[in-house]
Amino acid sequence: MFVPVIMAGGSGTRLWPLSRQLYPKQFHALTGGLSLLQETVARLEGLDAAHPLPICNEEHRFIVAEQLREIGHGEAAILLEPVGRNTAPAIALAALHATRLGDDPLLLVLAADHAIGNVAAFRAAVETASLIARDGYLVTFGIVPDRPETGFGYIERGAPLQHGGHAVASFAEKPDGPTAEAYLAGGKHFWNSGMFMFRAGRYLKELERHRPDIARACRAAMAETRPDLQFVRVDEEAFRACPSDSIDYAVMEKTDRAAMVPLDAGWNDVGSWSALRDIMPRDDNGNVLIGDVVALSSRDNLVHGDDRLVALLGVSDLVVVDTKDALLVAHRDAVQQVKDVVDLIRSQGRTEHVSHRKVYRPWGSYDSVDFGDRYQVKRITVSPGAKLSLQMHHHRAEHWVVVRGTARVYRGDEVIMLSENQSTYIPLGEVHALENPGKIALELIEVQSGSYLGEDDIVRLEDRYGRS
Repeated sequence: MFVPVIMAGGSGTRLWPLSRQLYPKQFHALTGGLSLLQETVARLEGLDAAHPLPICNEEHRFIVAEQLREIGHGEAAILLEPVGRNTAPAIALAALHATRLGDDPLLLVLAADHAIGNVAAFRAAVETASLIARDGYLVTFGIVPDRPETGFGYIERGAPLQHGGHAVASFAEKPDGPTAEAYLAGGKHFWNSGMFMFRAGRYLKELERHRPDIARACRAAMAETRPDLQFVRVDEEAFRACPSDSIDYAVMEKTDRAAMVPLDAGWNDVGSWSALRDIMPRDDNGNVLIGDVVALSSRDNLVHGDDRLVALLGVSDLVVVDTKDALLVAHRDAVQQVKDVVDLIRSQGRTEHVSHRKVYRPWGSYDSVDFGDRYQVKRITVSPGAKLSLQMHHHRAEHWVVVRGTARVYRGDEVIMLSENQSTYIPLGEVHALENPGKIALELIEVQSGSYLGEDDIVRLEDRYGRS
């Protein structure tokens, strides 16, 4: 059996406006009915895998927990990084956590935001890697290249190994065009996927050998863990003192036990809108149309619609991404510059790079339908059995109208049951809470009014999610 370590952190900007800081691409269903995170876990079915061990940051913890619950892994522990320190320390935390019972398990380290077309080939590669890892190697997966790509690092294969795969001869940084052409023609170089398999103890020994400063900091951080629901919190002060480095630089490029298993499985890191276009089905005119989209006299476009009709007429080679609060229109050759757009938005003090209009919470979600001077309208969805924190506001009052389901409202000393088309009023300063006692989602319209309507005007008195 092995432990899948899922690297679910990061807040990538290259798929903006769909990907945001508080809801990045790994949590979106880009290629099917499951999110990329859920697909990463689902493709392990049929292998001898334990519950996944995700690693994420504080802001994403409830999203990760809910998405795992939806696919039957609600009991999985989730490691929380207080701050980002790159992959070498994050994997060290996972290795230390996995060895707490005295075992030395195999770890399969995966990114939560990759797509793989041929799941059977992926599983076969994992089986091969597990045999090599049991012999004490640190195995990486080398993607069989199909083009001279300059955006990836490369792995040069060395001598063949007993159970399959090869020793690693060398690692190479992202090459220029002619070098990438030579790599492809030579047949010995593979793309560096960022996926690994090894025993937890072997990784920790190699880390102590090559980066003892990282190893010490991670051991100190794990010495004082604190459970919080299913989340594992490490010592923040100790982890902040940890140097930042990738597993490639810290370990893989230095160890003499690096091995590689070739992977030809339709791998894609979904690193840009053009990368998504490469793996999605196209119509007869080469268009990838996602959502409510019509296209006339248009060719070779990618359109991702949200909840309204998007129409294309007489255009080609465009990427159009429509969300509730932002619209991107770009030539497909310019999509690598989306990060520059995000940087500009950030520099202007805007928030469209941080969150969507619809915001997810551990109890459900809310959608900011409308706002203006001294008022805001939200559509609130509360999951069955969930309850918002007991709270109060200094600057706003709230009106609630139930449109679906049943609400249990705590207002001061009162407990009120509301059904569809019933409403209530929460005065400014009143202690209150909202609960869904039913078996279907509760939906209500909330109208806020007051001098300040920010989310930081929430004083939590009690909270089942540990936020008070």
